[in-house]
Amino acid sequence: MVSISLCMIVRNAEATLGRCLSSISNVVDEINIIDTGSIDDTIKVARQYTDRIFHFKWIDHFAEARNFSFEKATKDYILWLDADDVIMEEDQKQLMELKKTLSSEVDSVSMNYILGFDDYGNVRSSIRRNRLVKRDKQFKWHGVVHEYLAVSGVILNSDLSVTHKSEKRDASRNLLIYENQLSQNHSFIPRDLFYFANELKDHYMYERAISYYEEFLLTGEGWIEDNIASCGRLADCYHHVGESDKELESVLRSFRYDQPRPEFCCRLGFYFLSREQINSSIYWYKQALEYKQDGPNWGFQDHAFTTWLPHLQLCVCYDRKGNDGLAYHHNEIAYQYRPKDSAVLHNKKYLEEKLLSMNHAEGKKE
Repeated sequence: MVSISLCMIVRNAEATLGRCLSSISNVVDEINIIDTGSIDDTIKVARQYTDRIFHFKWIDHFAEARNFSFEKATKDYILWLDADDVIMEEDQKQLMELKKTLSSEVDSVSMNYILGFDDYGNVRSSIRRNRLVKRDKQFKWHGVVHEYLAVSGVILNSDLSVTHKSEKRDASRNLLIYENQLSQNHSFIPRDLFYFANELKDHYMYERAISYYEEFLLTGEGWIEDNIASCGRLADCYHHVGESDKELESVLRSFRYDQPRPEFCCRLGFYFLSREQINSSIYWYKQALEYKQDGPNWGFQDHAFTTWLPHLQLCVCYDRKGNDGLAYHHNEIAYQYRPKDSAVLHNKKYLEEKLLSMNHAEGKKE
């Protein structure tokens, strides 16, 4: 059985740290908490689970803090989490089983990172990350903000999940770090350009965001998933500034990097639906549902685009074509995902009344 060191960087996390540690403390063999300047009871909470508490002077550099935390590990493998992450009960069991069976040849284990659920308990969004890494490989973190762990060798893509349960944080923190980097004339690598553009977009600075997304894509050096995400976010920005032609161009631009992804298929479905080109709309919504990923998807995934949303829109399309049976069929599938959604319930009642009326009419004819 392999042994695991948990390594975390925390700051003012008293509200969530206990929840996180209680979900993993019985699985890992060592807990290392690196505090970056808490002024609340974070350390008091941490001491309930470990005496391995270290201090790191915050220097506006996440990778440096993460690397410091990895240096404190002493076990075979390192697991990293944030204070607002949890390991759900079923995943705890799977991780215990993984400890018993993991081959020493594996250098990294990737896990799903569930970022949120909708009101009906469906996974809303997720991403895949390397979570468990062999300590003696000395893998390093890179990046001032939105840091990433550079791994190589044998990677096991597991079905395990880490679940993020977000709490309020300083929404301007990352933006300010990037702005400070700019003010000091630090040069941005392509990844920095992408994430800085994201921060600008999230703060409604659409024109500046467009500029940095374009600069990022023009480098030609971005990770394919970031390139594709940039196209979608560029489309959002152009929508907000009222440039509909460039919005559409950004959607189509994503096709340069991979087969049409579900989110872009749905965008095109809506584009044609809004122009009453129903057959074209149906085509693109069906493409969203038929999308098949070759292997694990490491990019951000919004699961609405492969589940209820295309079905809800296909209901609208088939209703406009007068095909009540197919409209009802697709709405029923959407209903399985969102049983209390007002739009789904409205469609259900409307279509059931139409179908009942049709059946009565056909009965009278007979």
